[in-house]
Amino acid sequence: MNKNHQAAPLLKAALQGRCPRCGEGRLFHGFIKIAEKCNVCSLSYAGHDTGDGPAFFIILPLCLIVAGSALLVDLTFRPPMWVHLIIWPMFIMGVTAAVIRPIKATMVALQYRHRDVETYDDSAQQ
Repeated sequence: MNKNHQAAPLLKAALQGRCPRCGEGRLFHGFIKIAEKCNVCSLSYAGHDTGDGPAFFIILPLCLIVAGSALLVDLTFRPPMWVHLIIWPMFIMGVTAAVIRPIKATMVALQYRHRDVETYDDSAQQ
């Protein structure tokens, strides 16, 4: 964890999309875009890059759930194919929209706790 600051509670940061340091400022600017900095404690979010991590943690369990559920629905009710084509994409989009922000916020909060992102140098990546 960062030596200079106490971290906000992980659940608060994750579920409410709050700053991983103070737990009060907004983490997001828009639906899933990370803000430039905390509007309360001025923590820079420049080094907090989650990459494809949130998508991976959604896709892996969701594909297993959808495949199993689609098979179960098909074997139980024998609906026409168009029913599957309506139900499962809508289910996938709904679940993804519901969990992408908390998962992304959790990953940012964990980065804050376990990496020194406050001294992140963006020019070193080029």
